[in-house]
Order: sequence, then C-alpha cells, then structure tokens
Amino acid sequence: MPKIVGRHEVVADAPEFQITELAGNVASKDDRISIARVVIHGPGSEPWLTLHYDEWICMLEGRMVLHSSDGGKVEVGAGDTVLVEKGERFKPEFLEAGSYVPVCLPAFSPDRCIREDEDEAGEAISRKLKELHKAEVEERPEVLFHMTEKKLWEKCVETGEAYYPPTFEEDGFYTHATGVPSRLIETANHFYQESVDSWVCLQFTRTSLRKAGIHVRDEEAMPVGDTQVGESWTNWICPHVVGGIPVAVVEEVHSMTREGQTFVSIEGITD
Repeated sequence: MPKIVGRHEVVADAPEFQITELAGNVASKDDRISIARVVIHGPGSEPWLTLHYDEWICMLEGRMVLHSSDGGKVEVGAGDTVLVEKGERFKPEFLEAGSYVPVCLPAFSPDRCIREDEDEAGEAISRKLKELHKAEVEERPEVLFHMTEKKLWEKCVETGEAYYPPTFEEDGFYTHATGVPSRLIETANHFYQESVDSWVCLQFTRTSLRKAGIHVRDEEAMPVGDTQVGESWTNWICPHVVGGIPVAVVEEVHSMTREGQTFVSIEGITD
C-alpha cells in the first residue's frame, strides 16, 4: 500500500542556489537514500566537496562544470545525468541559471559531505545543514539490540560464523535491530510469537559494527519476512545492520522470558 513518508523541506538557501530535500534524513527521516531539487539562480559555485556516498546529478535545465581534484572537468547540460562516486573530491561551477536533481546513496548528511568552505556564506550553509540534521543524529542510539532464537545464536558461537537472521535475504540483505529498549517486547510479540523456541536478545554497538566494516542505516520500520510492521510504528526510526552480526561484536546476551507464546521480559533490560 503506498504511503506518505515525509514532506519537502528547504535545507539550503544561498544567493547562488536553493536546495529543497524531497526525501532523506530531513524530509522523510530515512537514511537509505536522499533526493533533492536544486534551483540555480545564476553563475556561481560551491566549495570543493568530498563525498562519502554515491551521487547521481540529473541536470534538468542550464549548465554546470564539475571540476575534479586531478585537474579534469566535466561539463553537464540539460538532460545529462552524471555519477560522482564515493570518495571523489570535486567542485561544482554553475555557468547559468538552471536546476538539477541530486540522488544520494546512502542519504546525504553533513558528516558524509566534507565541504571546504571559503567564506561566511558557505559556512552559514554548513551550519544550517548540521542544525537540520542534529535531531536525526541524536536519534541514532549507540547501543543496539537484536532478538533471535537461542539455538541460532548458539550455533554461531560454536562455529565462529557471523549470525544472519532467517529472513536476511528476503528482507533485503540486512539485519533488523532496535535502539529503543522499551520497544523490544512489543516488537517481539508482533513478529516472533509463532516461534516456540527459547529466545535471546543480543546487545552490541554501532562503534563495534563500524570497526568490523559494517554500516548501520537508520530508516523507517520495515517488514520481517511476510509480516508487516505495526500500525502505530509509522514514526519509528529503526537501525538496520547492512550485513550479519559477527560473534565478536556482541557484548551481552540477554535471556528472554515468555508466558506461553507471549514475550514478557528481557533479563537485564526490561526487568
């Protein structure tokens, strides 16, 4: 069922251009992808930028030149789509008024776009972007949890292999996690009551995952297998681990208590 996930929001307004985010960390509170519309008022430029995401620039009107740190440059005209790959350092120069749509994967955030601002106007843009993304950063808890059948986790401990949930591929090659302990019991009873096995709750951190080369996306609640999310979860921001969970990153394993099929508590977290 299609659903409305956000609203457009102006995230930068400078003499040379205006950026309206259509989807992303500000407009839709979704870290998977960001989409914006940039209106160029006339000749000008941005500072040198270094991206930590892939960006597709879809030119709708006007012309710009993208200068590369290796001395090369690409002129982009109306109708062109150009890819700026992760790690690229470049400088956009606007030759005339126009507009384009940037698509960033994963979503734009100030910590993923390093700006080499050269004047107060550029610094003001950076300050506003950081302020708009401040709430989104604060909603990213460091400590994360994942619930699983005890037998699945014990097998991983025995073999030393990373843990992958049974629906890993079906869900889109990521592992569901929770950063808000008060949601764990509700989540367990919504998704996992059909399992009659003993369950445990794994505790780990974003930092330990990052050190293992594993990224966490913060986005809307998503189905587990064929089970849709709860109707009241529309405003939840959920961490999704892009990969499995290595045994070495798990700091604590909490036992989960049930009464019949119902989960009622998690040792050391909810009791």
